[in-house]
Amino acid sequence: MRKIILAYLHELKCCTGDIGVMVFLLLVPLGYPLLYSYIYSRQVVRDIPVAIVDHSQCSMSRTFTRNTDATPDVAVAYSCCDIPSARQLMKENKVKGIIYIPQDFGTEISEGRQAHVSIFCSMASFFYYKAILVACTQVSLALNSSIQAQELTGATAEETIIATSPLPDKAVGISNPTEGFANFIIPAILILVLQQVQLLGIGMRMGTEYEKNGGQHTTLGIKRILGRGTAYLTLSLPVAAYALCVVPHIFGLPQLADGTTLALFALPYLLSCIFLAMTLGNIVHSRESAMLLFVFTSIPLLFLSGISWPGSSVPLLWKIFSYIFPSTPAINGFVAINNMGATLADVSFEYSILWMQSIVYFIASAATTGNKQQGRHQAKNIPGV
Repeated sequence: MRKIILAYLHELKCCTGDIGVMVFLLLVPLGYPLLYSYIYSRQVVRDIPVAIVDHSQCSMSRTFTRNTDATPDVAVAYSCCDIPSARQLMKENKVKGIIYIPQDFGTEISEGRQAHVSIFCSMASFFYYKAILVACTQVSLALNSSIQAQELTGATAEETIIATSPLPDKAVGISNPTEGFANFIIPAILILVLQQVQLLGIGMRMGTEYEKNGGQHTTLGIKRILGRGTAYLTLSLPVAAYALCVVPHIFGLPQLADGTTLALFALPYLLSCIFLAMTLGNIVHSRESAMLLFVFTSIPLLFLSGISWPGSSVPLLWKIFSYIFPSTPAINGFVAINNMGATLADVSFEYSILWMQSIVYFIASAATTGNKQQGRHQAKNIPGV
């Protein structure tokens, strides 16, 4: 226990005395959640300017254009004769999307076949894609119902309603009643930020140590690993409480989680991130290496988690690969707990995975440092080394 406490105090002193490490472990997780939450705080956008390219020029295509312009999400700002002209408007940032109606649009409908409309969106913001896609989908469904009603010659009003809408339906966004983008994506980003700052902060700390030791990582036994891990956990706990509790409250994001449940779920996640960072820290040979090695993983891990990209569309191999990282089970579990009010029993699979990762990465960090220690002792016994 004495060695654990000494390692704990030593690591706290080293971390708090290193401005770069403290920036990643404290300042970045304090600022990034605020930045991302502020960017998407509007939740929805209205009257996104788009360009219409109508090659059909029939009454049905004009109806589609008028109805699209009448939606609250989209405003038809330009009517172009071809795609290159509309594309030029996008380059000049005058429109955020293009709606293309092909020449056979009216013919396909009049002959009872399925017609197609193509949309192209600026991905400078996911807001644009969502608004244009939702508007065109709603207009297409409404237009389809009106076409069905017109084909029912001699039908009564009641028969028309039964034919076009046999079951009344109402779309309700489960756990996201406003259908806002922040409610959807920010919880996942908050979890991912906690993992990334551990990888960067601990990686920078181990890279600094490697440089000071003349090209060698410090030999760590199990007790020193426990001491170090506890020091990093001490620095991470207030940051995690801020990111997962305070930031959602500031921006009015859903918070259905029970405090005890959230704390019990966050503990293995932080531990798994810390021991993963300590394991990967053995390949970091300079302060800057952590930035080069770990920063780029943010976006791929967000998509692989199954939140921003449908999990059912992720290939099995990539899905298995994603569970190497604590962020995948943590994102899915946190969204269920925080946005849907799930209990630990409801997320038992993700909870178990996080504890397994904590144990595996603790053993891995001990094994890698043990191998390095053995190799150095052998080198000392060789004459001339």
